Amino acid sequence: MQTPILLSFVVYLIFMVAIGVYFYFKNNNFSDYVLGGRKLGPAVTALSAGASDMSGWLLLGLPGLMYTKGLSGIWIVFGLCLGAYLNWLYIAKRIRVYTQALDDALTIPNYLSKRFEDNNHILQVLMAIVILLFYTLYVSSGLVGGAKLFQATFGISYDLSLMIGTFVIVSYTFLGGYNAVSWTDFFQGILMMLALVIFPVVVMYDNGGFWHTVETVQSIDPKHLNFFAGTTTLGTISLFAWGLGYFGQSHILVRFMSIKNANDMPIARRIGMGWMIISIVGAVSVGFFGLAYVSSNGVPLDDPEKVFIVLSQLLFNPWIAGVLLAAILAAIMSTISSQLLVSSSALCRDIYHAVLRKNASDKEMVWMGRGGVIVIALIAYNLSKDPNSSVLSLVSYAWAGFGAAFGPLIILSLYNKNINLTGALAGIIVGTATVLIWKHLSGGLFDLYEILPGFAFSWIAILLFSKIGKPLSGASLEIFKRVESALK
Repeated sequence: MQTPILLSFVVYLIFMVAIGVYFYFKNNNFSDYVLGGRKLGPAVTALSAGASDMSGWLLLGLPGLMYTKGLSGIWIVFGLCLGAYLNWLYIAKRIRVYTQALDDALTIPNYLSKRFEDNNHILQVLMAIVILLFYTLYVSSGLVGGAKLFQATFGISYDLSLMIGTFVIVSYTFLGGYNAVSWTDFFQGILMMLALVIFPVVVMYDNGGFWHTVETVQSIDPKHLNFFAGTTTLGTISLFAWGLGYFGQSHILVRFMSIKNANDMPIARRIGMGWMIISIVGAVSVGFFGLAYVSSNGVPLDDPEKVFIVLSQLLFNPWIAGVLLAAILAAIMSTISSQLLVSSSALCRDIYHAVLRKNASDKEMVWMGRGGVIVIALIAYNLSKDPNSSVLSLVSYAWAGFGAAFGPLIILSLYNKNINLTGALAGIIVGTATVLIWKHLSGGLFDLYEILPGFAFSWIAILLFSKIGKPLSGASLEIFKRVESALK
């Protein structure tokens, strides 16, 4: 049983590393390594954004949520789909044009530093620190998911599983940079979507069809069919508020920045949203239908987040199971590699180059970026050693951190010409602090997902402190007007 699955994994991993090796020889400068030289087409941009967004959460965390909560957990899906659509519609093209106009800004901190005339690099370094803090947690969540996959599939220890997953992901990210990450994301996105279409259909058929599956779930617990069962107003709002996180996720925003032609963004949006809706509906079905199958057949399942893993091995031919399980690995690898690269770029471009080595050559910057990938991966590896860590809980913390710290500032930087450096700094500090403090409080209003108060307080802080800070120069306002004109 395990040999075909193992061979499927090996072939898949070799293919991913081969892409990294190929692009190792294609990266001619630092722009190629961190942003692919802004040469990606709409399809690769869309699927890369989607795959790097969804991560192991799509095949582990979300099915686990639906398995335990039923339809009352679906509000998170509505919030995410709305947030992603608005991000594509109002942010994607605008940030592509603006970063190009600002002397080809290559990272989000670099863009905002130039946007707000951060000559002393205070904003740039602060953002880099926040990125390193929350992305390390985010990468850790992915490594936990990968380790759970190897552990449940091959019966090897959690520690060894963690080592294998970390090594492979670091290898192709280290070698190929942004192009390797984006193209592997493209193939991984296709694999993830196919798995999430095939899997629930087979599970539903094996359960006796759609209505029989629904009846089985109802017999287990009628509350699983109730959108509001066991929820509170704050709980529902919290799930819906996940959509706010999109505006501050650097690993998604850089996908918009890398598209070759900004006018291709509507095509990319349609591809990306189509992929997202199909994949999320599939993931919801995995948890929902998986509950019916596990209950009807007495399948032992100690961790709801492993429902996809366990049923893949029970219901499918070993070779097909290997491909399906590789989809989980794809989801995990796509996000971790993207986040490692963004974190490394922040460390290299926004701290090392901006503050320590302003005259560093392109070659030196590329190798510093590669070194950053290894350092950040090692820190995340050590944070991932607890096998009881929940993928969803780790992701939720990091998602809230970025959404609150950067989301309001990204939106206002693109649409409000009166925001200045003082307001930008205040927004990041207030948003980050709110998430960190709110997360550790409980009871009453504090049960609200921390991204919502963090986002709101950050937005207010930006507007208020921009009134007392130094206005931007005429040159910055002129660039803002040129971008506005180009977007009409």
